[in-house]
Amino acid sequence: PSRLSLLKGQHTGHTAIAGNNTHILPPDSITINSLLQDAGYRTASVGKWALGREGETGHPNKQGVDFFYGWIDQSEAHDYYPEYLWRNEEKERLPGNENSGKKNVSSQKTTYAHTRVTEEALAFIERNKDAPFYLNLNWTIPHTNNEAGRFEKNGQEVPDWGIYKDKDWPDPEKGFAAMVTLMDTDTGRILDLLERLDLTENTLVIFTSDNGPHQEGGHKVNFFDSNGPLKGYKRSLHDGGIRVPMIAFWPGTVKPGVSDHASAFWDWMPTACELAGIKSWNESDGLSFAPLLHGKEQKKCDYLFWRWSKFRAVRIDHWKGVATDGKLALYDLKNDLGEENDIAAKHPKIANKMETIISELE
Repeated sequence: PSRLSLLKGQHTGHTAIAGNNTHILPPDSITINSLLQDAGYRTASVGKWALGREGETGHPNKQGVDFFYGWIDQSEAHDYYPEYLWRNEEKERLPGNENSGKKNVSSQKTTYAHTRVTEEALAFIERNKDAPFYLNLNWTIPHTNNEAGRFEKNGQEVPDWGIYKDKDWPDPEKGFAAMVTLMDTDTGRILDLLERLDLTENTLVIFTSDNGPHQEGGHKVNFFDSNGPLKGYKRSLHDGGIRVPMIAFWPGTVKPGVSDHASAFWDWMPTACELAGIKSWNESDGLSFAPLLHGKEQKKCDYLFWRWSKFRAVRIDHWKGVATDGKLALYDLKNDLGEENDIAAKHPKIANKMETIISELE
């Protein structure tokens, strides 16, 4: 759902999916890629796409993406040593990787997919250094390989544990730590390339995540205290599942600092369009945070909304409502960041307002 919200600029009250089921984008879809492509940007999506299948309308090359490399279907993206990745509409076999016959579990592990994905992202930047470009780099680490977790008891597949090999930790935690370190290293490689190409002051880099920490494949959220005081984790609409980091890096434009402005993935479409000087899609639910990036006064959204399976959540300023099977619990995030105390009975007007928003979006 978060991937579709990012591309379409809509919250999950308006998107076609609110779970992990595959959604095939129809041929007339308007996405951030298609808008920027029409404006003259070279567009790329590298890594996990998850909104189409081979030969269907949801393929990235049919959705405003000039260059694609990675996994088209999310069910393919659990194996870090896959037999193949997609280069546009062609399968590219990865040397030395053979499937074991168990879904998404390799018997031979030679070519690490994350490494190939990163190399292709760097190459795209290099090829397009003299033209405006938009790169959506969707790494899968530190996502777990659920199938490997079931069959091999360790879903955090990495080439090696590196500096963590001698730690007195469970194997999945060594793998998780190695994945996070690898992500940090490869983020640095991208920033180094932009600096070498003299593109740093002309390029906005956004670093964020599509969900909170997971508890799968043998990894435990509390092992590294990944969520601190936040309640829940991936697949929860409590803040532990949906509050994620976001770093905006744009030397010369974005001043160093911290903001408490609450934004969401669907805000990216109007933000990118404003920065590119083009019109956003009129059906977007998002609010541009470009003024914030430029150090100007930033408007606040009326509300944020999430839908996942039978759960619904609404945030209005510091008030957060989470509904399960129609029953809403209300929290004051200013004084109760861990969402422990339901105060709906004490603030019926706020609770009723959130319930109205939910009912209107059903």
